[in-house]
Amino acid sequence: MKGRLGPGMMITVDLSSGQVFENTEVKKRVAQLNPYGKWVSENLRSLKAVNFLSSTVMDNETILKRQQAYGYSSEDVQMVIESMASQGKEPTFCMGDDIPLAVLSRRPHMLYDYFKQRFAQVTNPAIDPLREGLVMSLEVNLGKRGNILEVGPENVSQVILSNPVLNEGELESLLKDPFLKAQILPTFFSIRKGIEGSLEKRLYKLCEAADEAVRNGAQLLVLSDRSDELDATKPAIPILLAVGAVHQHLIQNGLRMQTSIVADTAQCFSTHQFACLIGYGASAICPYLALETCRQWRLSTKTVNLMRNGKMPTVTIEQAQKNFCKSVRSGLMKILSKMGISLLSSYCGAQIFEIYGLGKDIVDLAFCGSVSSIGGLTLDELARETLSFWVKAFSEDTAKRLENFGFIQFRPGGEYHGNNPEMSKLLHKAVRQKSETAYLVYQQHLANRPVNVLRDLIEFTSDRAPIPVGRVEPALSIVKRFCTGGMSLGAISRETHEAIAIAMNRLGGKSNSGEGGEDPIRWSPLTDVVDGYSPTLPHLKGLQNGDTATSAIKQVASGRFGVTPTFLANADQLEIKIAQGAKPGEGGQLPGKKVSAYIARLRNSKPGVPLISPPPHHDIYSIEDLAQLIYDLHQVNPRAKVSVKLVAEAGIGTVASGVAKGNADIIQISGHDGGTGASPVSSIKHAGGPWELGLTESHQTLISNGLRERVILRVDGGFKSGFDVLMAAAMGADEYGFGSVAMIATGCVMARICHTNNCPVGVASQREELRARFPGVPGDLVNYFLYVAEEVRGMLAQLGYEKLDDVIGHTELLKPRDVSLMKTQHLDLSYILSNVGLPKWSSTVIRNQEVHSNGPVLDDTLLSDPEVANAIDNETVVNKSVKIYNVDRAVCGRIAGTIAKKYGDTGFAGQVNLTFTGSAGQSFACFLTPGMNIRLVGEANDYVGKGMAGGEVVVTPEENPGFAPEDATIVGNTCLYGATGGQLFVRGKAGERFAVRNSLAEAVVEGAGDHSCEYMTGGCVVVLGKVGRNVAAGMTGGLAYILDEDNTLIPKVNKEIVKIQRVVAPVGQMQLKNLIEAHVEKTGSSKGAEILKEWDTYLPLFWQLVPPSEEDTPEACADYEETTSGQITLQSA
Repeated sequence: MKGRLGPGMMITVDLSSGQVFENTEVKKRVAQLNPYGKWVSENLRSLKAVNFLSSTVMDNETILKRQQAYGYSSEDVQMVIESMASQGKEPTFCMGDDIPLAVLSRRPHMLYDYFKQRFAQVTNPAIDPLREGLVMSLEVNLGKRGNILEVGPENVSQVILSNPVLNEGELESLLKDPFLKAQILPTFFSIRKGIEGSLEKRLYKLCEAADEAVRNGAQLLVLSDRSDELDATKPAIPILLAVGAVHQHLIQNGLRMQTSIVADTAQCFSTHQFACLIGYGASAICPYLALETCRQWRLSTKTVNLMRNGKMPTVTIEQAQKNFCKSVRSGLMKILSKMGISLLSSYCGAQIFEIYGLGKDIVDLAFCGSVSSIGGLTLDELARETLSFWVKAFSEDTAKRLENFGFIQFRPGGEYHGNNPEMSKLLHKAVRQKSETAYLVYQQHLANRPVNVLRDLIEFTSDRAPIPVGRVEPALSIVKRFCTGGMSLGAISRETHEAIAIAMNRLGGKSNSGEGGEDPIRWSPLTDVVDGYSPTLPHLKGLQNGDTATSAIKQVASGRFGVTPTFLANADQLEIKIAQGAKPGEGGQLPGKKVSAYIARLRNSKPGVPLISPPPHHDIYSIEDLAQLIYDLHQVNPRAKVSVKLVAEAGIGTVASGVAKGNADIIQISGHDGGTGASPVSSIKHAGGPWELGLTESHQTLISNGLRERVILRVDGGFKSGFDVLMAAAMGADEYGFGSVAMIATGCVMARICHTNNCPVGVASQREELRARFPGVPGDLVNYFLYVAEEVRGMLAQLGYEKLDDVIGHTELLKPRDVSLMKTQHLDLSYILSNVGLPKWSSTVIRNQEVHSNGPVLDDTLLSDPEVANAIDNETVVNKSVKIYNVDRAVCGRIAGTIAKKYGDTGFAGQVNLTFTGSAGQSFACFLTPGMNIRLVGEANDYVGKGMAGGEVVVTPEENPGFAPEDATIVGNTCLYGATGGQLFVRGKAGERFAVRNSLAEAVVEGAGDHSCEYMTGGCVVVLGKVGRNVAAGMTGGLAYILDEDNTLIPKVNKEIVKIQRVVAPVGQMQLKNLIEAHVEKTGSSKGAEILKEWDTYLPLFWQLVPPSEEDTPEACADYEETTSGQITLQSA
């Protein structure tokens, strides 16, 4: 027997008796110790669902008053609540978060806005809530929790909820439960005697009341800000503060396990707010005002008319509330999944947040243990902020409608946005007129803006005398440190993408391909330019001969779109995208209407079908996996530096150290304010931290661990000027990334509708007629970056320094700026200003060091063999046999890279036939090109055939292995990840996630684990045996044929997209038979031979999984019309 230990499985070895117990036995023995089933059925009570209310409880004026008092804005109601009620999902938005942090803002914010969700980044993997939701649950238990070590039926005496969102009726039935003995604790504080100390006093009283209730046997505490009449002198305590304080108090007094906390509150309507309440101790929430708002919206004449006229899908008043709750549930799943947490019960009270802008007294009282590195508001300052909402409901001239704070969309008079129309107009003027005075006006505009980011609280200081600018290093050497952001072709138009690349190549900086591949036409310099136009790139203007439109940095993201051997071999740098500033912990999304035929061709997918990249959890699951991917990329292209893109959060220093040890050449740190083409609003607003803190932590941790010299540090997020560059330099960065501002310089007008494909200037649209309006030329961006570099030179001269090298990491050049903030004077920037020393080398030496090497590898031995070298150079045939050991990783990757660099993905006419015997390490046969035929006799680890674009891989056990090959696992997890061609034949079973994101490869395997064919967009997979759960999740293209001998497949298939049918189309039957015949011929499979021998018996046992895009193909459609010439076209030919 040769098996594998899959997820959630265990084995036990009894050392005294020498027995081994496998998974089911172990679990059976534990399960039979007690009558658990009986205990659960007798003692666990499940909460019965109660219908939603069918009319509003309050009149419109009262509702408005409540919304004002509890801090709602018209954006919250229209963009968040109403959109959730009508569509049942969280609203999508675009561009990043460019408003000030709540603590820096001049406008009042709800307490939740001071919290940012933490997310998994290399230390543990994110989960995929869209496609792998089967491992997640929002169930939660209410009531007393017994001692886990004393097993007994009384431990089960609890109420179980299917999810934490309660409606009014469900809360009512909890209050009536005789065992819970629920106690309601009102959460208002009185300001009759003034604000000072009032909130703190009331919180202590609240905690005492909670304490007493629990000692008197209450197993449920309901913290409620519901009241029939609001009192002007009794504002509500921010519910998050109340929940946190009671939670912490009960823990400190050893009472927390005796009770559960439920929040009955008006102050909760967005997914982030639910997550905060649960993360700080609430088990469930009744969002009564949000539900009332849904009802009011549904009954309003405007909504009724829109539905009547068919402008909006019709929903009933109950359905609107159901939709709202449903979108909260899926939003919670997404927030849990970012941190890699599968159960809400594990998230409850786990405090997985970072705090920006609350002082020690608040944190110690209610959020004890959460990181709050910059200090901030005191309790009294928070009471004032709370009051500023409350008074709105009582002033004489109370507005007749909710105020729009402008937190999401920019609006005149609303909150300040870093990327605003005024700023983009000034920038366009400067770069288009090439006018220095206009750039000075732009600089002045930025200098006079309200405090927007942490670096606005810091200024430069120097003990040196200024020097003439002429002595400072030239602008052309500074711009080489500039890069543009990873914006994918698809999210932005071809015009923008190519204009940015050409500009960066003119300057010697670096542009980034983003995650969508690159058109090979962009790889050679232009030689046919006349009057600024080139027939090669006819859609661009302002070109020059010698321009190249290639991106120096080519991105490898979780979707692997467009990642082929040639793409990798033609890169100067390769960037692994672990996270994105605007939505860390999630994959990318490209709406279907932006997937034009051109985009689909580059990404090997189907036009019009939306593309969702998985969260980063396939081959970057842990630091070891990330190190392996870095190894793979160094293997396929030993000339390219490999960078890893992380997002700022507390703890990033440890991650950065791991990445440096994993042999990365560059670490990029993104701030939370990065842009995006499309993302859920709550992700844009509430995840990730400022780069100033992330950069400082990474730089200092790397220095403390002696690793800083190994890596270039690159930083990006909201960069707009030379001031930002110099700030980042003083904090330790070697290179500087510009994202949104580069788009603005090429013409973007910040309409903030990227996700709709309707960009008015063709910057972020795929529509031909809009792209024709694209105003930008590469020269505009060149001008912008030269102005930025000149600004840096001017500032260096002012400080008395000749080159950037001399200021990088020198935090002594920074000091706090004397600026008064509206909300607090208690911010503490000492962390950013601290210093733990300098690297041993200058920044230039660090940037110019050689690419890190993989050391001596088997591929180099093979490439130095004269016969192999001759076959590659002269396109002849070579046959070789080699022994392989599991330390030989990414074997064949470097050979493939060599062929791809010389011949492209399809041009090689020779044949390299290699036979390996032994046990192959990870990433065997990765990135293969056509003409490579690889045979392995033995077994292989994870990632076989990763990213292969052609050729053939055959894996078969050695002769007389002593086990039945079809029952044994002989290749590991995540094989064929992101493959774009070629064939794989495995005599034996594969692990989890077989053929994930396969684009065009064909494979035959004799069994597979969970999640096979996940996110597949093309190709064909045949499985001659059993598969695990969740087959074909997110599969939008390609076909799968699965043998189902014992009729167990149907429940294992994820039916969200694919349809399941028998193999009825003659062309499909032919495709299946041909692949099995090839499999038998190449591997000698006895299972395959038996199937062919009894073809008529086995064919009806196969299922064919067909995504919508393949339904009309001859392979899937039995009554397919023959083509006019009478021939049937084969897809796989």
